[in-house]
Order: sequence, then C-alpha cells, then structure tokens
Amino acid sequence: MKLEQRMSQPVLKVNVDDDLQRAAQLLWEHDCGALVVVDIEGKLAGMVTDRDLCMAAWTRGLPLSAIPVRTAMATNVVRCRASDSDEDAARLMASHQVRRLPIVDADDRPLGLVALADLARAAATARDPAAARRVTETLAAVTRRREAEPKAVGKAAASSAGG
Repeated sequence: MKLEQRMSQPVLKVNVDDDLQRAAQLLWEHDCGALVVVDIEGKLAGMVTDRDLCMAAWTRGLPLSAIPVRTAMATNVVRCRASDSDEDAARLMASHQVRRLPIVDADDRPLGLVALADLARAAATARDPAAARRVTETLAAVTRRREAEPKAVGKAAASSAGG
C-alpha cells in the first residue's frame, strides 16, 4: 500500500526556534512520541522525540522553556514520499534503525508521518503473513543494539566506564 494512505495527518510539527516546552505540550496533547521540526520556510529540518526532550533537560540542567528545539532535534532525518510503499518504509526503518518516517512533498515540506506501529496495525488488519513477517523483521532491525561507545556524563560515569 502507498504511504499516502497510511500516514498520519495532519503532521504534528514545531519550528526550529520553538522551545522544548512547546514540543512537550504538543506531545502531551496529541499523545505521541515524536514531532517533525520545520524551518522558517516550512521545510523539514529535523525530528524531536520525547526522549530527546528528557535527555536535553537532564544533560543541560535547564527547564524545557530554556532549551531551543534546534539544539535537541535529530537533523539527519530519513524521509519518504507519499507514493512510496509500506515495503519502502519498512526497508528504510530497518536500515536506519528508526521507528518513524516523515512523509514529504517534492519541496521537502512535511505531509504526514508513518510509524512502525502504523505498519504493524495494517499488517494485523490485513492478516497478511508476508506483511506480518516484514513488520517483525523491521522491529528486530530497529531495536538491535548499535555498535557505539556509550557517552560518559561526568566523572562518575567516566570512572565507572573504565572499570
């Protein structure tokens, strides 16, 4: 199925210059875990998740109202087009280990968002074994451990990491 039939609309978004308090408000009001971030021209600039908000507040020791979205958002965002298929989305999610993909138009303006949960609900409704297998494989790929060194925060983390 094409993503234009699967994506959540309207797309929930914040501006790069908004603060994280505004982002948290939108996440709470819409019961979701991620927002698309747009620049002044309305083009995709990044994504910010509820986890990004928490980690930004904790690492900076500041209230959300004092932290701009631009400092906490992910900027290397994988995206799809409305004409792409569920299979295209699943492949991108798996290879980039992301749970959500913004859907953009030809000018890189967000149209919607598709999440792994959307693909899972569709597979369950369709009772399609191939789609269910694809979702399971995508989830396994998205959740596999990355081969990266943990980030140490402060002296205690640095000394305990050294063993």
